[in-house]
Amino acid sequence: MAKEGLFNVRASDGGELRLSRASVGRFSLYLRHLEGVLGEGAAKVSSGQLGEALGITDAQVRKDLAYLGSLGQPGIGYSTQELIDAIRRLLGIDRCWPVALVGVGNLGRALLGYRGFAQRGFRVVALFDTDPTKIGQVIDELTICNVEQMPAVIAATGAELGVIAVPCAAAQMVADALIRAGIRGLLNFAPVVLRTPAEVRLVSVDLTVQLEQLAFLVHTQAPESPDTR
Repeated sequence: MAKEGLFNVRASDGGELRLSRASVGRFSLYLRHLEGVLGEGAAKVSSGQLGEALGITDAQVRKDLAYLGSLGQPGIGYSTQELIDAIRRLLGIDRCWPVALVGVGNLGRALLGYRGFAQRGFRVVALFDTDPTKIGQVIDELTICNVEQMPAVIAATGAELGVIAVPCAAAQMVADALIRAGIRGLLNFAPVVLRTPAEVRLVSVDLTVQLEQLAFLVHTQAPESPDTR
């Protein structure tokens, strides 16, 4: 990532593209919508249809899809399946990503039970916790291991991504342990800022912050003018 918020990704022709975080987010939205319309039998889709469905201008849709190469035809549109395949390649989800989950409490179990991860190619292959009453338990054919076993288990399972679902006080320690064990990307659910090396990718999800943002939007919404007729 040469500049803050810009990502270097491999293009379909083998070259490199510079994408912003906003562009990457839009590609995820395109993918969700395209998979939905394909399920409804739509073999073709236009930039106008994508833009209208997602609240994005036609011009922005065409600019984004141009990163995928010359896929569409004027007056005909894009092959829905071809777009789906191209976006999955761009996002790096045209393969399976083995995941290690640390923290098998209420949140961790909820994440483990979410079947959408497997459908998107994210497969949990290792579970870790520090609670001695949980270590050794088997969930979905996975044995909960002690964090001290992390290097050996991650090496054996080939996990590449780590999900952190532990209390704030333990989050940095867990992140450090995952990184030492070879994990290249972290999804952090603990409401704390983590320090990671530049070569390790980090995405944090703080649900409280999202609710605060929502409360702010509702709080600052201009009230409707009273009907004075």
